[in-house]
Amino acid sequence: MHILAHLIRLVVAAIVLMIVSWIVPGFSIGSFGSAFLFAVVIALVGWLVESLFGKRISPFGRGIVGFLVSALVIYFAQFVVGGVRASLIGAILAALVIGIIDLFVPVATPFKRGEKQQS
Repeated sequence: MHILAHLIRLVVAAIVLMIVSWIVPGFSIGSFGSAFLFAVVIALVGWLVESLFGKRISPFGRGIVGFLVSALVIYFAQFVVGGVRASLIGAILAALVIGIIDLFVPVATPFKRGEKQQS
């Protein structure tokens, strides 16, 4: 069930990325497969950044640093995944729209989930 929850989160993230690609100029995703792979890469890079630098710089953070890290993760992840194009402004706008969507559909990070289990 644990793997199923991760797969569902990745599918939802891919759907959100597809919606964002229709809304944001300078950010495009060619197919759902590219969006899914892009969601996987963003999650892995986000996890790596959070584990290296801590929660204050996390892309999942609520501050300006987290927002800027999210935009950079989106911008640089495009070079790993085919079918994704993002200008720097497009990545910033995509991070903003994803942040707004996250306000309405919050998803717990693996670190938050671990804190709940330890309590």
